[in-house]
This record gives sequence, structure tokens and C-alpha cells, in this order.
Amino acid sequence: MKPATALPPLEVHATSGQVLGMPPSQFLRNYWQKRPLLIRNAFPKFVSPLSPEDLAGLACEEAALSRVVQHDRKKDRWTLRSGPFAEAEFPKLPRQDWTLLVQDVDKWDADVRALLERFDFLPRWRIDDVMISFAAPGGSVGAHVDQYDVFLLQGQGQRHWQISTDPNAPTAFRDDVELKLLREFKPTHQWTLEPGDMLYLPPGVPHHGVAVDACLTYSIGMRAPSQAELLVDFAEHLAERSRDESRYADPDLIAPADRHEIDDASLARVRRALAALQADDATLASWFGAYISAYRSADVSSPPRPPGADKVLRTLADGGALLRHPFVRSAWTRQGKRAQLFVGGTAYPMGMASARTLAAAQVIDAVQFGTLDSDAQAAVIVLTTGGSYALQRPSRGKRR
Repeated sequence: MKPATALPPLEVHATSGQVLGMPPSQFLRNYWQKRPLLIRNAFPKFVSPLSPEDLAGLACEEAALSRVVQHDRKKDRWTLRSGPFAEAEFPKLPRQDWTLLVQDVDKWDADVRALLERFDFLPRWRIDDVMISFAAPGGSVGAHVDQYDVFLLQGQGQRHWQISTDPNAPTAFRDDVELKLLREFKPTHQWTLEPGDMLYLPPGVPHHGVAVDACLTYSIGMRAPSQAELLVDFAEHLAERSRDESRYADPDLIAPADRHEIDDASLARVRRALAALQADDATLASWFGAYISAYRSADVSSPPRPPGADKVLRTLADGGALLRHPFVRSAWTRQGKRAQLFVGGTAYPMGMASARTLAAAQVIDAVQFGTLDSDAQAAVIVLTTGGSYALQRPSRGKRR
């Protein structure tokens, strides 16, 4: 009998240049969507780019997605409030047992967004956002389960985490709270995280985090649409493109034994009518690229006075640049020898090299614009007019 293969460890220490404490290929093979991992000192000497006051200020913004979760320990009662919040509300909160959560902080702060460069071993279109939470001592959002991968980076203070690796752990929710909290939670492992430590959790792992002292936690979450969401959107995509004359048909109909029965022959015809759902790769890529590049919560609005093509070109020629809107998502797919660039749910055909460049570029200057093919240059102008890029005027020292 072969000896049982030892499971990889649940805790490692990061090494210089390896945020995961191991090569990305090893992490993806042994842990990604398979096994939790605590990485000590993943971000050495980490200093949070945001303070709790900064986060509270962001939670007061109308466009920010924010929540406050409070826990009454004596009654075991949880309350959830959604922002925006008035600035005067925060000093009135108790000294303990509450948490402020703000989503999409990477869209609001460039330093937070820069943290995502450390996760370049993952497809960028898979990363949803960086949510930051501030918790007063004892603050928590309760024991719960996420249906997506998440990296929990400790930014400030200490947080105590408990998880369960029991494959048969109960997952029923409490029915007396607005939050989806577990009715039962029996941890199998627990740790206290210091600034710079990071806990990776695959989908479906029960976990519970409690602030030891006032702390900030950065949650780098993945975008993982459900099968139901994918099916509905894909079906709507195909339905919009189907011809009205393409219908259920039965030219092979014979008199039925029972005219009220939906027989096997009828179901076979239904299957043929639904054959459009078996799309080819090109159709699937065009739909999914548009779907996954669309921002899930808000649209990028066009500027009140959109610049014309002449102004865009003049800004670049004068030494200015185009800055991509932080809420804009992009990805690309191959299309034969060419490509499709997807930005905010819209496809733009162009050469492969140009698609690669634009999908990754946060800033476009004249030199980079000049390397793009004509289709890509036209797309950039359309995107700038629509608000996906903003004009950055040249500094005085750079103007020619």
C-alpha cells in the first residue's frame, strides 16, 4: 500500500520577492481553489496607504459602496446599514463591535490600486476589487462563507481569524439576520494576523475574523459569476441576435398516440431549437469578453463636454496623455490573426499587439499611441469621447 500523500502546509513564510512564499505555479497547483493558506510577512513592513479616517471619508461619498455592520454581543443581534454616511455618524459609534466596509477602494486610490501588481500571477479580469474594512476592537461581520477566492491582507492592527477545513462543515444560514451568517461554525484552525500577513481562502471555506484592536483589512476579491448569471446573460446575448423566423418546427410530425403528451420526438425538436446555445468559440469569446469587462456596479458616464478627435490628438502631440478611468475594466481575446479588445462591455476589433497594449495601459502618451494600428487609434478616440480616458494636459516643461 502506498503511503498517504502529505497535504501541503496551511502556513508559510514569504521570502524575498515571493509574496506567496513559493513560486506562483506551486501556489496555483496546490492551493488555488483547493486549500487555504496563511502567508506570514507577505508584504514586509507593510504600511497601509489609507488611514481609518481616509476610509471613513470615502464612505461619505455618494458613489462609494459602503456598509457598517454592528454586533450586539449580549443579544447576539447583528445590524447592517448601507452608506453613504454622514461624517458626524462615525464619532457616535461605540468603542467596539462594529465594522466599516468600503468596496472598490482600488478605483478611488492609486496607491491601493498599485497593490494589485503583486497579484500579476492571476488574470486581471478575474480580480474584482479591493475592499477595505476598518474594525473597532471586537468588530466582525460574523462567521460566513464566500463563493469566490479572496486574499485577506492585514493592513493595520491585529485581526484574529478562524477557519474550517472540514469538507462536511455545516453551511446553513441564520434566518434572524439580514447578513448571510452561518448558523453553526466550528473552526479547525486559527491565527492572529499582523500587518503584512495575508490569508488566502478558496471559495466555500467557512471563516470568521474578529478585530483584536482597531484594525484595517484589505480584501482582494475575485470576480466569480454564478452559472445562473452566466446562463441568463448568454441566453439574452444569443436571443438578441437570433432571427425571428428561427422557431420550433416539426415537419416530421406524425399523429400522436396521446395528443396531450409531450413525447420524446417533441423534446428532440426542442433540443434542436435550442442548438443555438451551443455557440462556437468566436461567439462565446465575443459574449464573455463583453460580459466580464463590464463594471458590475456602475457605468462610466460621458464627460459633460466630450473632447473631439482633434483635441485628443492635439493633447497627445503637445506632450499630454490619456488616463484610463479607474472604474474601466478591459480584456482581450484572439480573433484569428487579429483580436478584440473589450472595454466596459464593448468590443473593439484591432491587431493583436494593439489589443495587448491597450488592455494593460493605464496611461497612453503620444509614443504609445503611435505604436497602435489605425483601428486601435480610432478606438482610443471613441473611448476618450465616452469617458473611458481623460485628457491630461502636458506639464509646462514637456510642452513642445
